Amino acid sequence: MKNFRIVVSGKVQGVFFRASARSEAKAQNLVGFAKNLPDGNVLIEAMGEEESLEKFLQWCSRGPMMAHVTSVNTEEIPLGDFTSFDISY
Repeated sequence: MKNFRIVVSGKVQGVFFRASARSEAKAQNLVGFAKNLPDGNVLIEAMGEEESLEKFLQWCSRGPMMAHVTSVNTEEIPLGDFTSFDISY
């Protein structure tokens, strides 16, 4: 198990990025959250098996159809206490 803090930049707000991230995370059996940041980026914490996280990161670099991702910054952090993948407000 690993836990990643992911910051996705570009046109990632107002394009259903968080909801799509939740769907993708659930498909990969990941837990954590997705949250809009005041600077226009999306913050994600995703925890799960390394292979699933790699697939999720690949998805993050594309995002949903209306998104335009310019960068994905990833940092491994200590394991969290998540039981599901949620959208934070």
